[in-house]
Amino acid sequence: MSKSRSKLLSKSIFIWAGGILIALCLLGFGGWVLSLPSGTAVAEAPPVPPEEMEAMLASLRPERGERPVVAVIGINDATETTDYLVPTGILRRADVADVVMLATEPGPVQLYPALKVEPDATIAEFDAEHPDGADYVIVPAMSRDDHPAVLAWLQSQSQKGATIIGVCAGAKVVGAAGLLDGRRATTHWYYLRQLLERSPSIDYVADRRMVSDGGVVTTTGISASMPMMLTLIEAIAGREKAESVARDLGLETWDARHASAAFRLTRPFATTVMANVLAFWNRDTWGIELQPGMDEASLALVADAWSRTYRSNALAFAASSSGIVTANGVRILPDQPMTDWPGERRVSTFADQPPAGALDQTLLAITERYGEPTTNVVAMQLEYPREGAAP
Repeated sequence: MSKSRSKLLSKSIFIWAGGILIALCLLGFGGWVLSLPSGTAVAEAPPVPPEEMEAMLASLRPERGERPVVAVIGINDATETTDYLVPTGILRRADVADVVMLATEPGPVQLYPALKVEPDATIAEFDAEHPDGADYVIVPAMSRDDHPAVLAWLQSQSQKGATIIGVCAGAKVVGAAGLLDGRRATTHWYYLRQLLERSPSIDYVADRRMVSDGGVVTTTGISASMPMMLTLIEAIAGREKAESVARDLGLETWDARHASAAFRLTRPFATTVMANVLAFWNRDTWGIELQPGMDEASLALVADAWSRTYRSNALAFAASSSGIVTANGVRILPDQPMTDWPGERRVSTFADQPPAGALDQTLLAITERYGEPTTNVVAMQLEYPREGAAP
């Protein structure tokens, strides 16, 4: 058989196999997909009464007179990228608190869906240095909600008087620690049912990006870390300071406004994810070059977005295996120690843009590469309000 005929036969078999796989998926999931809504509701975020925001700020104001201590907790094997890095970067940029990145065990923290970082300390080391506990504990989403060391440590920190802030699906971890029982709360739209099934006494609050009750704060999806941290900065250091940091981030406004009806599982979301997953022969690995002094918030948002397309993932590379230190003192470790990543396979972190601008530019680049439906899938996972709405 000639080489050309052999290649044609192999290609035909591959196409038929792909078609059979798609057909099987459609037979298995077709009914479920058709049962999903055809789109999200066109919804405007309702206004938040000024007295509600003032109550939020009052609940976040530090009780101790000295400079607050903020602990960002993660597990070593899988902690969400943006949830872990963006709060750290924003708070260190503001310089209104001492911010410590923690891990349950010694060694690096592998973030998901991208990047790897060197934490500042373990929770045991933190406890030895801060026996009175943190003023604030930020809880990102994690690959598991029932890590015994995390749950015990959160309970201990809460008992010592720390304000616990569950970012995104970090609310599930806070809930598993029993700290949301009987309280008002929110979380990432995709995990809301799981949160309420595990903690049925929670009073879910819709149309709010952040909810505070009894020393525990929760937020909606991944991108809510930006307004949440600005609100915390305002509570600690005042409105003027928060506005200054917001300008550095590229945000004109921020508050607790949120249109919950705009984020839900839809038929276009499911079909786009299914199509992208099935296109397993056409996947991209994008390289992000780590450079000393780069903005960690922009890096996190860019790497997170490119790794949520279901068509691609992002890997960080640098000349040294020891990585680089970002603008605000975070050591990022490369996935691959190298310098010769092909130029056409590199993606920009948009160093000339503030973090919010870098995310917007990345979403535009994803649209150019994979189309608007895939960009919508990414934005939905980030729970990022597009079309000019303030995050």
